[in-house]
Amino acid sequence: MPEKKKKTTANAVKILRTRYIGAKGKRLESLETERENLNIAEQIYNLRTRAGLSQKQLADLVGTTQSVISRLEDADYQGHSLAMLRKIAMGLHQRIHVQFVPANSEHARA
Repeated sequence: MPEKKKKTTANAVKILRTRYIGAKGKRLESLETERENLNIAEQIYNLRTRAGLSQKQLADLVGTTQSVISRLEDADYQGHSLAMLRKIAMGLHQRIHVQFVPANSEHARA
């Protein structure tokens, strides 16, 4: 009987995920946290730039400093407070929408 050929993939994302993340719970949690931080940072940046505001102008609008806005727009920042996000949302005429989903759902990327 001929030997079965091992199925391979050329998808770089799948290769990296298999190699570095696998089914390791802590790494998956860390990856999801980083995705959430990136998502928040991107949203703040996109809303601010669409409004035509500099970081300093947004900071003045919400009563904080430019360095706070800079940190909030940094994907590595983990100190988001709901109070500050609300201030930013109000300053940019937006609303905050927080949604809790089961950790094992499709929404929580694995």
